[in-house]
Amino acid sequence: MSHASGESAAERVYAEVKERILTNEIAGGELISEGEIAARCSVSRTPVREAFLRLETEGWMRLYPKRGALVVPIGDRETRDVIDARLLLERHAVRSVVARPGAVADLVGRLRDNLDAHRRADPADVQQFSRIDAEFHQLIAAAGDNPLLSDFYSTLGERHRRMTTASVHRDANVAARILDDHCALLGAVEAADAERFGELLAGHLAAVHDLPGRDLPGASA
Repeated sequence: MSHASGESAAERVYAEVKERILTNEIAGGELISEGEIAARCSVSRTPVREAFLRLETEGWMRLYPKRGALVVPIGDRETRDVIDARLLLERHAVRSVVARPGAVADLVGRLRDNLDAHRRADPADVQQFSRIDAEFHQLIAAAGDNPLLSDFYSTLGERHRRMTTASVHRDANVAARILDDHCALLGAVEAADAERFGELLAGHLAAVHDLPGRDLPGASA
């Protein structure tokens, strides 16, 4: 172990534990201890305590003195709120794209590159899979040519990744479904059909995250 300062050690522990939460290596509802994480990261308990406090402030954990830290599960309300926000932002972005000559071809090229990376990725590597999945949707949001909305969408990225990895862990068929759905979404963008894109996106998010499609705004009944 390097002779890192207490601050840098806390930062490292924070990053590692948060990544394990986002990829569901530490599942929601699991109780973990300072000692367990200190041993895993080869640090004392002090930086672990600092990291846990930061994760609690961000809403990823709840701390219980002398018992440990409970990883906050993904709640139904959180899932629905994140999906509602993504639907609004991605639909708006695609409507903006199809209204600008040349923007469709540029976005299609970027999405094709993403899908190529997706096909090459090891399906068992959930960390890489979730990163590429999030990137696909972030490319769409960024193409909307509204930096404020794009920046806001980026703030959903961590919750997006965690929800996706939870879905993949829940059902092994979800990974293949995501890739197929992304191909269909790309087709709608290429056809400059914003309405079709919105319908496909609502169905995609409802299926991947196990929500009834009829409960999503604008989804087909």
